[in-house]
Amino acid sequence: MFEIFPIRALSDNYVWTLVEGDQAIIVDPGEAKPVLETLNELKLKLKGIIITHHHFDHTAGIQEVKDNFHCHVYGPGGGHIQGIDSPLKDNEEFVLLGKKFTALSTPGHTLDQLAYYSDEACSEPILFCGDTLFSAGCGRIFEGTPLQMYESLSRFSTLPVNTKVYCGHEYTQSNLTFASTVEPENEFIKDKIDEVNKLRELGKETLPSDLASELKMNPFMRCKEKTVIDAATNYSGNELKEPHEVLGAIRDWKDNF
Repeated sequence: MFEIFPIRALSDNYVWTLVEGDQAIIVDPGEAKPVLETLNELKLKLKGIIITHHHFDHTAGIQEVKDNFHCHVYGPGGGHIQGIDSPLKDNEEFVLLGKKFTALSTPGHTLDQLAYYSDEACSEPILFCGDTLFSAGCGRIFEGTPLQMYESLSRFSTLPVNTKVYCGHEYTQSNLTFASTVEPENEFIKDKIDEVNKLRELGKETLPSDLASELKMNPFMRCKEKTVIDAATNYSGNELKEPHEVLGAIRDWKDNF
């Protein structure tokens, strides 16, 4: 089983690092320097790099890290990300360090976004979701549509509720502030804010999350809940007939929050 920990990069990125023995896999090296320093300090042999999408803060370190460790890189196809050795498609499975991972197409934030799921790597299922799903939030919709984002998040909601969620950024605190504005009477959100504030005061990560928690507190995964529908309708001033319309309204609200 893997031990998983984050390498902090740039201002708020996490390069998730999976370790078994002296071998490692990393996810989304947006910056090479802290990755190389950590791997060398721990005397780890890097055996693979997994990429979720093309944004520079998830890809800028690929080539330098690859040059140092001569490892294989898995990620979205299309030829637009330099350094990808194995371009992946939706539902494509691959094996790293003896553990099976499945690529899931989850457009919305970007069109090429892939998430990676495994129920073999750890004692509980794990999901590396890049910038599609954040704890108590979701990514900005840069290239996709609200419908695509809704369908991508709905896909996550079908996974086991004990799935550990490894997001690309430390945004939990600000996301919860927004979530509490959407659902001010949600007691789970209130408790989670206290928990997260204590962690951040200690300089600790708030991740991974888990799907059970996201389904209770993440407004973007609660678009069928009356409280969220009412809040989105009140914000937009429009009748919102479909869940993806609710998501679009609260995404616009969050973008201007």
